[in-house]
Amino acid sequence: MDDLGVAVVIEDDADVRNLLEGVLTQAGFEVHTAVDGRAGVEVVRSKQANVVTLDIGLPDIDGFEVLRRIRNFSNAYVVMLTGRTEEPDLLSALNAGADDYIAKPFRPRELRARVAAMMRRPRHEAGGQRPSSTSGQAPAPAPPQADPAVLQHNGLSLNHRTRTVEILGEPLVLTRSEFDLLHVLLKGGGAVCTRADLVRAVRGEFYDRDTYISEADERAVEVHVGNLRRKLKEDQLSPRWLQTVRGVGYRLAPRRPTDA
Repeated sequence: MDDLGVAVVIEDDADVRNLLEGVLTQAGFEVHTAVDGRAGVEVVRSKQANVVTLDIGLPDIDGFEVLRRIRNFSNAYVVMLTGRTEEPDLLSALNAGADDYIAKPFRPRELRARVAAMMRRPRHEAGGQRPSSTSGQAPAPAPPQADPAVLQHNGLSLNHRTRTVEILGEPLVLTRSEFDLLHVLLKGGGAVCTRADLVRAVRGEFYDRDTYISEADERAVEVHVGNLRRKLKEDQLSPRWLQTVRGVGYRLAPRRPTDA
């Protein structure tokens, strides 16, 4: 894992900051650090970071505000670190645009593996969520269904190669994790995907069949699915795409012959 690009550590605790710097340096990143939020935003901007680790409890502005500012100009992978695992914190982090969320204390090996899994994903955003030079231009039309990269269901079309999603020809903006979850459910063709299955889809190859799945991991998946449903404008009583299987996970809703 050499020459992975630039990582920025935004952390006010010196011991944790030094640990993160060491882990990411060993992984192959050029690492820069900042001890507060405002300085961290500027380091991310000036160094054009590829990966950011971001503490929620910073001395000047909190990590959620730092993340919102970073997302105004950067599509870097962002991992939030915190000693708190309550649902509101998890929701706020993912809604603000975090790619992952790790509770302290963390295992260095797990952090390194999660970052590696994120780096294996395409950096192109599904639907073009981040600012880009093509902003305002019409998206390219989805390839025909014969293309194996394209999955369709009830008027929704997902192209895995270009990481784009459309509903009846209109582009849908999704985060990386939302896209990956939708892709897994579409590939399942109606089979039930457990929460653990979806955790593995988001986390990548590091989370194999023998890896422990925590309650925080499963809560994160539920948050992603909730966000995805809001973007799809799902009818809770008669969902068009995503059905909940209580106590188990999720699956695709049945096909509707009237949908294109």
